[in-house]
Amino acid sequence: MTLQCQSEVPAIRIRALNDAPLSTSGEYVLYWMIANRRLQSNFSLQRAIDWSNELQKPLIILEALRSGYRWASQRIHRFIIEGMADNAKALETHDVLYYPYVEPDHDEGKGLLKALSSRACVIITDNFPCFMLPRMSAAAAKQSKVRMEAIDSNGIYPMYDTDRVFTKAHSFRRHLQKTIVPHLQDFPLVDPLDAYDAGTAKLPEEITQRWPLRSLQELTKLDWIADLPIDQKVLPAPIKGGSQQAQQQLDDFLTMLPRYHEDRNHPDKDPSSGLSPYLHFGHISAHTIFTQCMQQDKWELDNIAEKPNGSRNGWWGASEAVEAFLDELITWREIGYNMCAHTDNYDQYESLPDWARKTMEEHLDDSREYIYSLEEFEQANTHDKVWNAAQRQLIQEGRIHNYLRMLWGKKIYEWTATPQDALSVMIELNNKYALDGRNPNSYSGIFWVLGRYDRAWGPERKVFGKIRFMSSENTARKLKAKEYFKTYG
Repeated sequence: MTLQCQSEVPAIRIRALNDAPLSTSGEYVLYWMIANRRLQSNFSLQRAIDWSNELQKPLIILEALRSGYRWASQRIHRFIIEGMADNAKALETHDVLYYPYVEPDHDEGKGLLKALSSRACVIITDNFPCFMLPRMSAAAAKQSKVRMEAIDSNGIYPMYDTDRVFTKAHSFRRHLQKTIVPHLQDFPLVDPLDAYDAGTAKLPEEITQRWPLRSLQELTKLDWIADLPIDQKVLPAPIKGGSQQAQQQLDDFLTMLPRYHEDRNHPDKDPSSGLSPYLHFGHISAHTIFTQCMQQDKWELDNIAEKPNGSRNGWWGASEAVEAFLDELITWREIGYNMCAHTDNYDQYESLPDWARKTMEEHLDDSREYIYSLEEFEQANTHDKVWNAAQRQLIQEGRIHNYLRMLWGKKIYEWTATPQDALSVMIELNNKYALDGRNPNSYSGIFWVLGRYDRAWGPERKVFGKIRFMSSENTARKLKAKEYFKTYG
């Protein structure tokens, strides 16, 4: 007889990664936390707790951090580890065993997941459709002798509710308006740990001695990060990681939200929420952000329009500011997850629309006034003062001013020999320096530069063809350029 878990996690968010059976003789349920690095509003944690309670086997949360992944740096490591510290502190008062492991040297963590899996009843992990995580999860599932499930807790709309790959924001928005309402009534539990009643796991010394977990003091002090074999030149960003800081960032944004729709049309005000790094590392849930925005707006589900129209304004029945923000949080963010979940080449030139590739190839031989190498771009060593300032902000802060981010990419295309070269430069710089890099949403932004989710524009231009054009001069006029250059020039 096959044991079924009585779970409130929607079935559409649960994917079995292998055909291995559940092991009722296992010692614990293992939650391998790799993307949803939080303890609240997390379908993955909720599913793991459901299994623990069903089997009456204790839960172990393994949050591990390798040192050898591409673009590993002090900036990325510190942000993730600050989130680990929040989790460790929060779990001090719970029975769940939390296992924060930071690999001290390349490959020293090898074997940890296998050792833990060999004693598990079932393994739960996060279904994140981007970067190295899908390959990592698939490899682990292939090795595991017990059932392994990946849970989608990425956004409001489940990634696998549709098989269709959307190429336009309008069509995706219209689809959401037809399908999203049931999912608005199926949110994760805010505090899934409140339902946990399966005791505390005990790990054998041969595991904890070989792969020692980090203490809360170590996770808080962080001086040891300087000794790790990661890129030490990419220094920590000014903002702190973790669920506590994510909530503070949301609180701050909510005070500005009523002006969002107005400020977004004024580039010098840069009204972005600042939440994208926290969403990327899973330190906050899109469900949490949605709920708190709507509560502040005194919105109710009955406000939604009866008929979908694909419009970015009016369908939600919320204030203009909230509707504008929801279009970013849901439509534009989750169309990237749709692309990554359903295509293997989301980060390749061939994934661009036919019209975009055609027009760029027709203008491939156009003379370019400037051509820069990756090193020149990285060092902000171009002739363009505006572009250099944007690149310096990326290096220093792990972000680019919301309005300048588009220009940054457009100029990289203009100053490289081929669109493939442009993509290579954008991906390298963004993934290396941006806190929200290596994410479906950031790939959307990079590929938008070359026509993804866009349309053909006229008049046709040299180098750009029908690709949307942006100029540094126009951008600088719309900014308070002196203030920006004073900081990053």
